Amino acid sequence: MKPILEDASVIKIGQNLKYDWQVLARHGIEIAPFDDTMLMSYVLDAGRGSHGMDHLSEFHLGHKPIAYEEVAGKGKAHIGFDRVEIGKATAYAAEDADVTLRLWRLFKARLVAEHMMTVYETLERPLVPVLARMERAGIAIDRAMLSRLSGEFAQSIARLEHEIGKLAGEEFNPGSSKQLGDILFGKMKLPGGTKTATGAWSTRANVLEDLAEEGHELPQKIIDWRQLTKLKSTYTDALPSYVNEQTKRVHTSYALAATTTGRLSSSDPNLQNIPIRTEEGRKIRRAFVAEKGNKLVSADYSQIELRLLAEIADIAALKKAFKDGLDIHAMTASEMFGVPVKDMPGEVRRRAKAINFGIIYGISAFGLANQLGIPREEAGAYIKKYFERFPGIRDYMEETKAFCKKHGYVTTLFGRKCHYPAIADGNPSVRSFSERAAINARLQGSAADIIRRAMARMEGALAAAKLTARMLLQVHDELVFEAPAGEVAKTMPVVAKVMEEAPLPALSLSVPLHVDAHAADNWEEAH
Repeated sequence: MKPILEDASVIKIGQNLKYDWQVLARHGIEIAPFDDTMLMSYVLDAGRGSHGMDHLSEFHLGHKPIAYEEVAGKGKAHIGFDRVEIGKATAYAAEDADVTLRLWRLFKARLVAEHMMTVYETLERPLVPVLARMERAGIAIDRAMLSRLSGEFAQSIARLEHEIGKLAGEEFNPGSSKQLGDILFGKMKLPGGTKTATGAWSTRANVLEDLAEEGHELPQKIIDWRQLTKLKSTYTDALPSYVNEQTKRVHTSYALAATTTGRLSSSDPNLQNIPIRTEEGRKIRRAFVAEKGNKLVSADYSQIELRLLAEIADIAALKKAFKDGLDIHAMTASEMFGVPVKDMPGEVRRRAKAINFGIIYGISAFGLANQLGIPREEAGAYIKKYFERFPGIRDYMEETKAFCKKHGYVTTLFGRKCHYPAIADGNPSVRSFSERAAINARLQGSAADIIRRAMARMEGALAAAKLTARMLLQVHDELVFEAPAGEVAKTMPVVAKVMEEAPLPALSLSVPLHVDAHAADNWEEAH
């Protein structure tokens, strides 16, 4: 099969081809050229539904394919595909290929008709082999450090459970929503209790956060307990089980078509959700290490979404600040609070930073008050003042909402469509969630497109510079590489240049992009 799969004159069509690409790469076969129906569907309909083959077949072709379970069994009756009778296996596999070809014909015509071919060919398809190689490369972890951290976290969890028991006046299981609800709202009679459809008290994160903001100690301890138990179970306990016995490295899996905005997501294990703002999260990042004789290089876009906000909303003051290389949060604080940038108190800058980032995500006065620990009226006044100082931002938000309500989608700077059909929903909370998501999608989606463009060009740029660094991870606005210690000094400027020039030649931004690159023995120190 190798000659035809690598023949440049024969196109290969697959559904979720990254999986097949990796299987064949292990046998020395690199599929090229190819098309991927899952990615074609994603470019055309991100946010409108699933891009799995069975769903696409039913929706677009009116045909329900044979389910995998029908062929290989499920539960105790699962026999595995290698033991399926050949006739059954043939029918299942042949139908897969036939459905994929039919979908390809349909999507190819739509990509042309809807002018989405460039998005598919520049932002989606090139990433298939790039991500496949990143997944195969994996990253090394320090198991001993994770084991120590698990012990540390267990002690902290036990201490928190003791404190929680004392505050509640009795021992109970903090992981039980029912017991927690009964303590908070039944026994302690705390305000704001609401019951779910099952009649139990709601103890969702936002309920606890509201109570903690009002100064109640027990809900804050529960929040801390939840965060720590999640870090322990998801990372320090689980990460060693993901180490591949052959490579001795952890190999995450990237999903190209999982979000509405074009951001990648990762799973098994999910490396994109390790918190970097908490000390515990940073400790976990320290356990990701470079192999002997190598360094990890982390390259991160600095404030890319704020830069894109300045660009898209055309905010002159923000654009000038970025061009002049000013501290954007200090500049915002100076504009809003009339405080000179020189010798500005850290607290004033922190408030401006919270507002800058909060505005992008459609933060409410309540959310900002919670974050800064200030009264809601004061937070509301800050937001009002912010919009008065930078009126273009309010205009951008209103224009984006109006466009999305009319068309059902918003577009990124590179033409990617992010669909939000629920923006016309009759339920006000569902509608306002979609409005906030649409406002953010133009920024987050454009940032995602930029890093995708950088990733697609990175391998070629490193090879041209005769460097052997390998791209290992992508986490939102950050790329992580492993490079021989002797090549680090030459690798970092190449990486930064590719990332900063990623929008070109399609787009020349008036706001410069800036990349911070650092190298160290572990991920946390390199960040």
